[in-house]
Amino acid sequence: MTLRRVIGATLRVGARLPNLQALRLSITRWWRPAWDVRETAPEGRTIVGYKGPISQRQRRFGEELQRLRTAAGLSSAEAGALVGMKVPAVSHTEAGRITLNPERLEVWLDAYGCTDPTYRRVLAEMGRSTGKGWWSKFEGKVPALALDLSECEDRATRLDNYETLHIPGILQLPAYTEALYNGGPRKWDTATQVQFRMERQRILTDDKQRHFRFVIHEAALRMRFAGDDVTRAQLVHLLRIAELPNVDLQVLPFTAPRIPPFSGSFLFCDPGCPELATVILDGPKRAEHLGEQAELASYGEMFQQLSAHALPVADRETALQGLPNRDSWGLLHHLLYLLQS
Repeated sequence: MTLRRVIGATLRVGARLPNLQALRLSITRWWRPAWDVRETAPEGRTIVGYKGPISQRQRRFGEELQRLRTAAGLSSAEAGALVGMKVPAVSHTEAGRITLNPERLEVWLDAYGCTDPTYRRVLAEMGRSTGKGWWSKFEGKVPALALDLSECEDRATRLDNYETLHIPGILQLPAYTEALYNGGPRKWDTATQVQFRMERQRILTDDKQRHFRFVIHEAALRMRFAGDDVTRAQLVHLLRIAELPNVDLQVLPFTAPRIPPFSGSFLFCDPGCPELATVILDGPKRAEHLGEQAELASYGEMFQQLSAHALPVADRETALQGLPNRDSWGLLHHLLYLLQS
C-alpha cells in the first residue's frame, strides 16, 4: 500500500473517531501541498487552494492584482493585512492559484485607488468566473491552449483577428479545418479538433452582443491545400459570414501600398474593458498571451493600420448597387471566379 493510501485511510478513520482528530489534523497539515493555501474569509467561508492547472484567465486575474498593488506602493504583507490574509496567500492569489472572494477584492481595489467602474466590474467577473463552459467537455481531448482560447473568446465583446496564411478559425468550414489538421502532427484526434473548432463558432451568432473585425491577407484566400472544391466552398462561406451585422470582413491585398512591420497573425480579445484585453499569438506548441498595456496599445494600433491599408469592408449592398469601388467583397468574388474557370 502506498504512503498516500495509508494517509488517506488514516484520515477517514480519524474523521469518525474523536480521539484521532488531532492526528488527522496534523497529517492534513503535513500532507497539504505548498500551493494548497487555506484562508478563512470574513464571513467564515474557507478559500481553498486551486488544485488543477491554472488557466490563462486565472493567471491574468492574479497579474492584474499584483500590478495594481505594486502601482499603489503596497507590500504583500500590507495588502494581506487589509483583508486578513497571510503573505503566502497573497502571493498565491496573485499567481492565480487560489480564488478571491468579492468582498476582499473590493477592499483591495479601494486600497489600490482603482476607481474605474468598468474595470472593477470586468475584473470582478474575471475573478468570479468558474472557467466552465461548453469547452469543458473537451478537457484532455484538445490542447490546453485551445481551452484557454475558447474561454477568452467567450468573455470578449469585441474580437479583432488578423490572419496571414489561414482563414480565421471561427470562420472555417469543417472540411477546411480537417485538411489543415491532416497536414500536421497527429498528437490529437483530428475529428475531435474539428468538432471543437466548429463549436467555437457559436460566438458569431449567440445572444451576447459581440463585434467581430477580420482582416485576412489575400495569401490566405489563395491557399489551395484543401483542394479546389473546399477552397471554393470556403470563399462562399466567407461571403455569407460577411453579411452578418456584427461582422466586418476585410481583405489585405497583395497590392496594398503599405503594411505595418512585424505584422504576423494575432487575435485581440476585448472583454468590454480595453485595459483587460488580451492579445493571443498562436504557435505550434504554445500560445503567447499578452496583457501589458504597452503591448495592447501596440497591437491595437497595428490592427487599425492593417484595417486602413486593407480593402473596404465586404459589403453586399454596395456590390449590388454596382458601385465602382474595389472592395473586399469584389476580391472574394474575383477569387471565386478564378476557381470556377
